[in-house]
Amino acid sequence: MSRVCQVTGKKTASGHKVSRRGLAKAKGGVGKKTTGITKRKFKINLHWKRLWVAELNQYVRVRISAKALRTITKKGAYRTLLEAGLISAAKPEKKKAD
Repeated sequence: MSRVCQVTGKKTASGHKVSRRGLAKAKGGVGKKTTGITKRKFKINLHWKRLWVAELNQYVRVRISAKALRTITKKGAYRTLLEAGLISAAKPEKKKAD
């Protein structure tokens, strides 16, 4: 399974690690010099979470990033998962006739 957040769509990004040596000019040196550039990956902080959705009266298991977990705390599980397309809208309960 790929490392992708199901709520935000965040995934592993690529970039560079830049190695430098020397003392900055502002500190009295001759300046920083780049001695090497190496490819690297920036992996996201993913977690499997089992979230209780009260509107559906059930648990939903999702793989989400730490940032998405903060979003769920702020906006609520039902609203966030609905906007992400992971669940369908809750059907209104039928009233019993006496």
